Amino acid sequence: MSGNTIDPPFPSAAPRNTRSIHDAPGTSAQEHARVAPGDIAVGVVIGRASEYFDFFVYGIACALVFPQVFFPFASRLEGTLYAFALFAFAFVVRPLGTLAGMEIQRRFGRGTKLTAALFLLGCSTAGMALLPGYASLGAAAIALLALCRIGQGLAMGASWDGLPSLLALNAPEHRRGWYAMLAQLGAPLGFLVAGGLFAYLWGSLSSADFLSWGWRYPFYAAFAINVVALFARLRLVVTREYEQELAAHELEPCNERELFRSQGGNILIGAFAALASYALFHIVTVFPLSWITLYSNQAVGEFLAVQMVGACLAAAAMPVSGLVADRIGRRSMLGLLAVLIALFSLAAPWLLDGGVLGQDLFILIGFVLLGLSYGQASGAVTSNFEPRFRYTGAALTYDFAWLFGAAFAPLVALGLSAKFGLVAVTVYLLSGCVCTLLALRANRALAARD
Repeated sequence: MSGNTIDPPFPSAAPRNTRSIHDAPGTSAQEHARVAPGDIAVGVVIGRASEYFDFFVYGIACALVFPQVFFPFASRLEGTLYAFALFAFAFVVRPLGTLAGMEIQRRFGRGTKLTAALFLLGCSTAGMALLPGYASLGAAAIALLALCRIGQGLAMGASWDGLPSLLALNAPEHRRGWYAMLAQLGAPLGFLVAGGLFAYLWGSLSSADFLSWGWRYPFYAAFAINVVALFARLRLVVTREYEQELAAHELEPCNERELFRSQGGNILIGAFAALASYALFHIVTVFPLSWITLYSNQAVGEFLAVQMVGACLAAAAMPVSGLVADRIGRRSMLGLLAVLIALFSLAAPWLLDGGVLGQDLFILIGFVLLGLSYGQASGAVTSNFEPRFRYTGAALTYDFAWLFGAAFAPLVALGLSAKFGLVAVTVYLLSGCVCTLLALRANRALAARD
């Protein structure tokens, strides 16, 4: 089949899903041992939830903590913009982390790579909790915060384990949208835990205590969660059955130069195909919290509670996205949601400037759209690549989607909205929707040509 389509499955995937150890007399159970998609899904959800938790802890702190602790010399708006600039560092270095992780895997194996990546992720996040503020260390405190943020990004890139691709390939043909959604459930779960911790600490402590030591507890918790996630994922990826499955689907690192020379266009198409969803991601999670603290009278604790309700709605919308995508196709699903996000963007300024009710509606509607669109974002990349390029190609596509769509979203949205008004949010979201629709059109044209 063509390597340029998004929706169609690989022809080789179906036989792997249906063969059992009893199909051929005299063959060993090890040779035919299969891994159930449900088992893969457990590893994917646990791993992604821990990673998203780390990133949401940092994102929430950018709005509530870092302007006062690390940038007290600037105004509250400028301090938040500085924090969001550091926020983008992790996404800028993420592709480098992926490439470094691929090299570690070639030399030492998948388990060693995953252990090193999650250890770096946990240490970088917990290290932020130990940092003194600007009042104690001056500019060096900011430099250390930036270094920890870079460590998070490198670790996130290096932690690619191939399980989302394996899940998509092992899923039953008529349930591919459903199983693609499972890989994304970690996002609302991670936000729910991170938001809940900050909401509890914000409401239980005085402002002085929260800014002095209370904000540090979610960062400590991230290290413990990563330890649990590490063992859960290692229990899967280092077993003989998983190694056989990953090898059978050629989910191993490839030569990156050959990948970019042969299928670099597929990386760009895959990254832009889900851009509307990635653009929306931080616009409804991190950016509005900063806007509320700066320009609204709504209580931060109440707003975090609304966002937690929104995260629950996103988690509920993701299974719906799987069911709909299995009926109309993942490519059609992404195109439909891009149109809906574009319509939502037109109402964004009115909602965010509409008092408590408008702001709450912005969050709740936005999270529902995020669940429906982001639920299928991972399903847009796997089948674009030839088998030998699939593992590295899917990882880099994922990295560039984050970089192009989400890395600078809070910084750009807040900076431009403060200067030109909330219409900047509309422009930002619309640009992502246009990119998604153009990428899907390009993908369709390549598929027709092949």
